[in-house]
Amino acid sequence: MGGLTVACRGGGRQAGRPGRVRLDPHRVLAAMGPGMVAALAGADAGGVATYSNAGALFGFGQLWTVPVMCFLLIVVQETAARMGCVTGKGFASLIRERFGVRLSALAMLALLVSNTTVTFSEFAGVASGLGLFGVPVFVSVPLAAIAIWILTMSGSYRRIEKVLLAISCVFVTYVVAGVMVGPDWGEALFDTVVPQITASPRYVSLLVANVGTTIAPWMVFLAQSNVVEKDANADDLPYQRIDTVTGAVVASGISWFIILATGAVLHPAGVVVESAEDAASALAPLAGPHAEALFGMGLVGASFLAACVLPGITSSAICEAFGWEHGSDHDWQEAPVYRGFITAIIVVSAVVVLLPDANLFGIMMAAQVINGVLLPVLLVFMVIIADDHHVMGRHANGRAWNALTWFTIVAVTVLTAVMFVFQALGW
Repeated sequence: MGGLTVACRGGGRQAGRPGRVRLDPHRVLAAMGPGMVAALAGADAGGVATYSNAGALFGFGQLWTVPVMCFLLIVVQETAARMGCVTGKGFASLIRERFGVRLSALAMLALLVSNTTVTFSEFAGVASGLGLFGVPVFVSVPLAAIAIWILTMSGSYRRIEKVLLAISCVFVTYVVAGVMVGPDWGEALFDTVVPQITASPRYVSLLVANVGTTIAPWMVFLAQSNVVEKDANADDLPYQRIDTVTGAVVASGISWFIILATGAVLHPAGVVVESAEDAASALAPLAGPHAEALFGMGLVGASFLAACVLPGITSSAICEAFGWEHGSDHDWQEAPVYRGFITAIIVVSAVVVLLPDANLFGIMMAAQVINGVLLPVLLVFMVIIADDHHVMGRHANGRAWNALTWFTIVAVTVLTAVMFVFQALGW
């Protein structure tokens, strides 16, 4: 393994005991974006399907997992954002410099396959969501592909970030839907605080799926890359932490309301759903067409948001790992590989979804397996780098944060192993 030394970036508070930081409201607002986009992008078509299935099968029984997953997400995303602020480098670049080209190339290959297959599911989510409003697939998918390509090629990270944050506003539809169905708020709050565990393979499988949905490998790269794109440094850490925590809390709140809505309506009726569009369609006869429309709008927005960030973060990570120019502010002449990868992922994803016999479920399952193997490895890379004082200086992990990160790694590894066992047994 190669060594890595990076000087901390920032102002005059790089050494010694940190003093009190008086937060500037303007800088708080300026910092908002990377953590919020990364966390909300995780609530994509697969996430909506997972949360809806949890509510339909077990009612409010998995609401207690939301604050737990929120905490784990904060640990991972804060570490990624801190690494970006201090080093000024993306996660893939740090992996290459710390662990060498071979391990980096292997990780990037897995990330490429995984992210491309997940992008397929995002285009499928856009098609399914718009299908609820009568828009045919051969219209919705090409239009979505063109819109995503134009946005990612716009040449300005700040413009892209503003558009993505605007798209994120559609997630409020899930909150409205959760309120509209009239749940038992007392029971919901009780089940959020007191774990309701059911001894069944399906319950554990969904619990594992919740972890994979909440913390995906590409989200780690996205969180750190976005911080670097904003040119944040060590002085910006307090503000980026606010962004990270806010994003995790908001995204967890969205997932809480999805489980709430489906748990209050679909579970008592015994309705089983296998996808996000199934959940939206099932709500119509039980909670009215407005609930279906709100769920459909949320599905389209969630899928579109994730489809916008996945090709870019995949291309950015690969280019970082091999030292090629990358970034939304670079044109075709400056970064042909970066823009070429983005274009290829978008085109291939759109074509695959339009194929009449495409096994999208099988593709998504393959992506889940790759993510399950890749995530613990990436988290180990992350904690080793974040604990390196030559790289992070005084911003390296403390003992408590190291313990929390290793706890997250062990928890994710155990749950992933359980998922593989259940899949092997056909449960």
